[in-house]
Amino acid sequence: MTESNPNASLPAASIPGDALPPVEQHALQYATVRNAHETELIEDYVELIGDLLMHRGEARAADIANRMAVSQATVSKMIRRLNELKLVTSKPYRSLFLTEAGQKMAETSRARHDIVLHFLRALGVKDATARIDAEGMEHHVSDETLTIMQRFTDDQQNSRPANDS
Repeated sequence: MTESNPNASLPAASIPGDALPPVEQHALQYATVRNAHETELIEDYVELIGDLLMHRGEARAADIANRMAVSQATVSKMIRRLNELKLVTSKPYRSLFLTEAGQKMAETSRARHDIVLHFLRALGVKDATARIDAEGMEHHVSDETLTIMQRFTDDQQNSRPANDS
């Protein structure tokens, strides 16, 4: 038995949750993940643009490239795509701006991100780790799961004794 996988010595059939789900459910699982992957990068860019606009008053391609650790050419390509999708407006040598649809996507993505981040913190995950994990998880979590995560986080916060200071 290894430390990283306590079930490594167990036969495959005895590992909980290892059974294949029904075909329709299995197909839905993969379709859901594929759909999330398609929108994940777009949502990340739109969310970051919204955050930059809120916290810095402008969203420049250079700032996006630095924060996402990608080249300016990569950002320029994505900005063209976001323009085509009518999520942002841009002018050469000017800041980016979110359209109404872009603003709505940014707000939804930010809310999902915050729920996952706060949930992970409530579980006791260190902040740096929670931030990294939340960045990917937010796109792959159902609304049902988000609601339960939010309820759990709220319950954890409400069960803590009030700070008398």
